[in-house]
Amino acid sequence: MAEEDLSQEKTEEPTAKRLEEARKEGQIARSKELSTAVLLIGGVAVLWLWYENLANSLARSMRASFAPSREQLFDPSSMLNMLDRNAMDALWTSLPPLVLLFLLGVVGPMLLGGWGFSSKALAPKLERISPLKGLKRMFSMNSLMELIKAIAKVVLVGSVAWFCLNFFKADLLLLDDLGLNDAIVSASRDIGLATLATSLALLVIAAVDVPFQIQQHIKKLKMTLQQVKDEMKETEGRPEVKSKVRQLQREFARARMMSDIPDADVVITNPTHFSVALKYASDTSSAPVIVAKGVDLVAFRIREVAQANDVELVEVPALSRALYYTTEIGEEIPDALYLAVAQVLAYVFQLKQPRRAGAKPTLGNIEIPEEFQYD
Repeated sequence: MAEEDLSQEKTEEPTAKRLEEARKEGQIARSKELSTAVLLIGGVAVLWLWYENLANSLARSMRASFAPSREQLFDPSSMLNMLDRNAMDALWTSLPPLVLLFLLGVVGPMLLGGWGFSSKALAPKLERISPLKGLKRMFSMNSLMELIKAIAKVVLVGSVAWFCLNFFKADLLLLDDLGLNDAIVSASRDIGLATLATSLALLVIAAVDVPFQIQQHIKKLKMTLQQVKDEMKETEGRPEVKSKVRQLQREFARARMMSDIPDADVVITNPTHFSVALKYASDTSSAPVIVAKGVDLVAFRIREVAQANDVELVEVPALSRALYYTTEIGEEIPDALYLAVAQVLAYVFQLKQPRRAGAKPTLGNIEIPEEFQYD
């Protein structure tokens, strides 16, 4: 793409190619607030479902550690064995929730922008340590939005926490009157619900942050009108290259067309401006097929090749124009022109038959339907 013209404003939406190139460079819309909310909510849900197993594992470890038998007290290696067993028990008990939390940490960022990995994003860039770039980032709209989000999180999370504290105040004050097990269960339930409510509050921040991040990502990738034009040229090909390709295609098509003329049954002419070569093979097609056509110099060349290969030239101006304008090379002639072409072919076949001296077949009057008449 041509170098960016700094005098032009970036007013155009990024093209699909621009978005794809940005993704390859690691520039993907992300929302930290959405990732944090998903991780916290998922973490609370996982711990809520798994807390009984964790509590039982902790209780086993505590009983084994603080209530050893007499033999264990006098065995020097028992402490290491006990530590090893407790560690393995804790590992296998906590492994499932840790795996689920890891998956949430991976899936959370992918909710906005999808999966993307680019080694280019890891490459060092001088602009990241540039003081001027750093000041620009500090006083940018993105920094202002981050400040607003930070204040909103403190206010919102603090408000939810205050509400939860007041809601569970009666239960918390009654913990003194409960037994140890009941107090632990009641406190765990209240703390879990309060944590879940606080985590859900972050979804409000994420709901505001996600559209903002998408808008900022699109704004960052906006293009100038010149960039869009240059990309279209690269994608579709430059005009001079496309013109050259079309010229070569025409030359190849013309060469193939000329090689089919010797097998034609007749060439219908205008007589000078139009030439159309027809071939009829009853075993391969239901109607005559155009094998070559052209105007002016191409028409002249078709007549030359036809004469050199003893292909009959028949002058029917109206029919040659009708065939030229209505049928492409390789196509069968239209139904409405069957009768006119049949008369021409019958005339050509009669010319090839032996005849008495002086007996020459005549073509007769050929009628062309009005809708196929071209002046």
